[in-house]
Amino acid sequence: MARDNLTAQEAEFLFREAPLAELMLIADRLRAQAVGKNEVTWQIDRNVNITNVCICGCKFCNFHCKPHQKERSFITTPEEYVRKIEETLALNGDQLLLQGGLHPELNIEWYEALFSRLKDRFPRLKLHALGPPEVFHIARISGLSVETVLKRLMAAGLDSFPGAEAEILDNEVRRRISPGKCTADQWLEIMGIAHRLGLATSATMMYGHVETVKQRMEHLVKIRDLQSRKPEGSYGFIAFIPWICRGMGTELERAGVRTSFSPVEYIRMIALSRIVLNNIRNIQASWLTVGKSVAQVALHAGANDMGSIMIEENVVSSAGADHRFDALSIQQAIRQAGFEPRLRDQTYRYRTI
Repeated sequence: MARDNLTAQEAEFLFREAPLAELMLIADRLRAQAVGKNEVTWQIDRNVNITNVCICGCKFCNFHCKPHQKERSFITTPEEYVRKIEETLALNGDQLLLQGGLHPELNIEWYEALFSRLKDRFPRLKLHALGPPEVFHIARISGLSVETVLKRLMAAGLDSFPGAEAEILDNEVRRRISPGKCTADQWLEIMGIAHRLGLATSATMMYGHVETVKQRMEHLVKIRDLQSRKPEGSYGFIAFIPWICRGMGTELERAGVRTSFSPVEYIRMIALSRIVLNNIRNIQASWLTVGKSVAQVALHAGANDMGSIMIEENVVSSAGADHRFDALSIQQAIRQAGFEPRLRDQTYRYRTI
């Protein structure tokens, strides 16, 4: 099946006009071409928040607090890391997803010390950590280039780099919902640097707030175009994860932005992700935000991965995402959808329990 590059306009037309069954059929065939097996991957890891202090001002986040809110703020302690990691390893997890806010006082030396300490204590643990806005912030307050920060973090133990906080890669949208984060251009530039350094990365999209369908499709094209420029032999983007905005109780909701969830719209987004992103192998179904049944349908619309069981997750859950899986139930869900579950690591190599 030909994989010509779609324009954003062509993708928008398909999203709006193409029959859902036909979109799903095409995307499912492309999934089979990309993956080659009737398998769906999944992972065991834990999302640990480094801190909840953040100067970003994101209007969709209930989790953060400002630096002066001492009664609410925290920085995870070394003892808490040890406990959380030991619990994760006991559940056969192999990785921490480490993310936090843009803390005004946590510079490169602080993160180097954290990563090195965790790696010294748990040398086989994988650190999938931070994201472009956090690295941009660390570079700014440390007086360093982004490339220098990434190199130093890698030397301290960073194994892979999440494509977090992409939201929608459009500067107008970002100004409206996350005014304190790096721009869309800076997000893409930082990911390009990570690709040149050989880091395995992912890419995300949080949709369903103030953006248009056109802006979503432009987001996909920007991700595809950056992937096409990755150096030969580099991981680049190993996966793409679109997920819906959950805005319950957030400033976004108080401002009158309705973040309702449409299963049909989500399946269309998964299918268009597979069709447009013809150079990214893995498309993940975000069961955390859409639930089991919709995620199972997504496996027949281009998705080939169910992500992690998320032993711990705090940020999206605080805005209304309350779905849960454990190792047994996620495998059962995959089998019920007609696929064979395969446990993986962050670079999509198979693992055994």
